[in-house]
Amino acid sequence: MERIRHDLRLSETITPFGVGAITDVRGESLIAADTSWWDPKFAPEISCERLTARLGAGVLRQPPTHSGWAGKETASLPYWRFPAWRFCERCDKLSKLTGHKRGKWDNHCECGGLLVPMRFVAVCEKGSHIQDIPWFRWVHRGREAELREEVRFCRSYKELRFRKIASHGEGLGSLIAKCHGCGSSRSLSELVGKGALQRDGIRCTGRQPWELEGHTEQQTCPYPLVGVQRGATGNYIAERIPALDIPEERPRSAEMADRIRGHLYFQKIVADNGGPQAEMVAEWIADELGTTAEIVLAVANDEEASANEMLLDLKDGEWAAFLEKLQGGRDLTASNFVVDGRTLDEAHGPKVLLGTISGVGQVQRIREVRALRGFRRYDADATMIRTDLGANQYRYPTYPAVEMFGEGIFLRFDEKRMAEWEALPEVQARAGILKRRRTNLDWASKRLDVPEPRYIALHTLSHLLIRRLAFASGYASAALQERIYANHDRTDKTAGILVYTAAGDAQGTLGGLVRLGEPKKLISLLVSALEDADFCSNDPVCIESDSQGASQLNLSACHGCSLVSETSCETANRLLDRQLVLGGSDVRGLLDGVLEEVRTVPTKE
Repeated sequence: MERIRHDLRLSETITPFGVGAITDVRGESLIAADTSWWDPKFAPEISCERLTARLGAGVLRQPPTHSGWAGKETASLPYWRFPAWRFCERCDKLSKLTGHKRGKWDNHCECGGLLVPMRFVAVCEKGSHIQDIPWFRWVHRGREAELREEVRFCRSYKELRFRKIASHGEGLGSLIAKCHGCGSSRSLSELVGKGALQRDGIRCTGRQPWELEGHTEQQTCPYPLVGVQRGATGNYIAERIPALDIPEERPRSAEMADRIRGHLYFQKIVADNGGPQAEMVAEWIADELGTTAEIVLAVANDEEASANEMLLDLKDGEWAAFLEKLQGGRDLTASNFVVDGRTLDEAHGPKVLLGTISGVGQVQRIREVRALRGFRRYDADATMIRTDLGANQYRYPTYPAVEMFGEGIFLRFDEKRMAEWEALPEVQARAGILKRRRTNLDWASKRLDVPEPRYIALHTLSHLLIRRLAFASGYASAALQERIYANHDRTDKTAGILVYTAAGDAQGTLGGLVRLGEPKKLISLLVSALEDADFCSNDPVCIESDSQGASQLNLSACHGCSLVSETSCETANRLLDRQLVLGGSDVRGLLDGVLEEVRTVPTKE
């Protein structure tokens, strides 16, 4: 393997260019190898007990990085050239041969032309594997190969060409791969049909490109391959878990579950999936931790819980910590979690708005740790690939993680007012539209929060506030993050919003958000955000719609009013609706009446 040094922002090494992701660099197509290839001395360990307790046995490490010019022994991330097949932009020669020139990798053809990575790769439908398309074999398959004997026995490995036929239009039909030895050729339109690779006898190898054949234990993969474009979004679906570094008190049962997940042999039970070895290993763990095998097996059965459930568990502890800070007033601690609790007693504004918000927290300092748990390919229901594919299954795996420091604004909403509003039949009916669509999508039911009325309203309000803060705080919209606490079925009901910024440098702690978190300024900002949302450039189409966004998981929300950068949103701009905030013709919004009160001018007697 050649260690190609490529400069990335630290946060990008988690998403979107984390372990298993494909990235293009100066004509090269690279894929990031798993953490078993990392050199631990260049990957400092990151501490976050809350996060490691949920992830289970393992260690959080910051990806190896460097600044300035990279020397031979400089810390760097290992990448693999993928796809290996490339074509020459000058002579159209198609090959996967890469030579050395003066001791370095040479990315040029024998004719001097630049080698360009092939545009298509093969992805496993359910196994999350990815591999090169064997172009020589593919060109010599199909109906033509069955009819001509010279095609079946062709050995002209260096005569393959990839070119575009202008007379065939602009689609895939104009792109062909042709063997100049036997004359066989195929259009790329034959590559992307359902079951196309399976009909040609091309099977999944059951591994990732950096897993060397014969060096790792391989299992037969029964799932079919699909030909997809190399840069397709679905080729990499990261499962990222963020956690705030806060003091947290946990029940004994939850602490025991964390200790079980953190045991060295716990993954053996999960891998055995109820087999005979699971009970035996469960007995070992139970004896060592002072519990029962039944409890160990119960924890193992819940191990495949979605990342959404894990995130909700993390949020419960964060909610309790924020409430404690709000009651404490001025925070004089010198920790990584500093929040000044404020009330709205001195603020002036619409009574509806002041009565809905019960507390404000000016987050002076906050530490967030983001870890990459694994990734999937092609299908959100596909097998999750761990970030550490090391051969020794009994060692502690390494999770890529980064720590970020920032500031923010926390809003707590009145639970009584929230419960009264979301109990309205028309509000439940409006939210029920998104609930049904989420239930009908397997990936959405596992990955997205239940769209309760309070979640949709607070999530939309968070987006409106982010858009307004981007004008007033000095931060770009993409630099702001959200965290929604909105669940009525948790042990402690939650109804709050955290808008914060987190960065690996001073960008996250400039003070712009804390200053705007002062109640008088914040109420004015919220009113401005609602006024912005009341006038959308796509109205009346947007406000009257109940099917917008990806998979129709938005109601009245579009880029003209409510959407923000996908990196800022918890759910990638899904589960939004302006009507549940501002109200509509058939539904009352959470903050219905705020703008009417603001715009009402008192008449003189």
